[in-house]
Amino acid sequence: MSVTSRYKKAWEGFWREAPEEQGAVFWDAEPALTAGLHLALAEPHLAALGLPLVDLGCGNGTQTRFLADRFPRVVGVDLSQAAIEHAEHADQAAPDTSGRAEYRQLDAVDKAAVEALRDELGDVNVYMRGVLHQCEPEDRRPLADSIAALVGARGRAFVVELSEQAGPILMGLAQGPTGPPPKLLPVFQHGIAPAEVSDAAVLELFAAAGLDVLASGEMPLITTDFTADGSRIELPSKWLVVGRP
Repeated sequence: MSVTSRYKKAWEGFWREAPEEQGAVFWDAEPALTAGLHLALAEPHLAALGLPLVDLGCGNGTQTRFLADRFPRVVGVDLSQAAIEHAEHADQAAPDTSGRAEYRQLDAVDKAAVEALRDELGDVNVYMRGVLHQCEPEDRRPLADSIAALVGARGRAFVVELSEQAGPILMGLAQGPTGPPPKLLPVFQHGIAPAEVSDAAVLELFAAAGLDVLASGEMPLITTDFTADGSRIELPSKWLVVGRP
């Protein structure tokens, strides 16, 4: 099984048109406000810090490069080849971190492709921010199964997803008198519909994949865009650490 062609085309189109500079994409906030905070929450629950880490849905690699300073091997994977090209270009332009992370195009609901990565790396820790809520409905369970395959017996996955409360906020931003904020507009233009998974469904997906929730909490997901009054847009989100006990 692999993702629908429409979904893949939407992401390719989005990343082909996205500017190269860090922070130009709606969710591309600096690591101090994203992966840095998430890592502090995740680390107490990681059973094996020495495992490789897979940044699933790495986009342009902003968080991947940060994580590559903190794990022995970090592989950023994304459905979109254009996103991987963004990540590689940004990596080459950052001499302090260049070459520390690896980037690969991967359809994370392609069972054979995921198993090949698992065979290569063994058990891994996974970092995934905001991927499930942007998936097609039929791809959500296979994605959870892929995470279960990647973490194996020793790995853990740190998952951050918009809570269902974020949906009305995003719709309100999209339908405002001046239209969506400039960095949110391309998301809707390319047919990417965020915040469509209920909080309960996220838990059910991982339970069905055989993973336990080892820790959880709430925190805002920081974006790079601002409202008309100059306030940074922050969206309600929930975080989970999942794995096998």
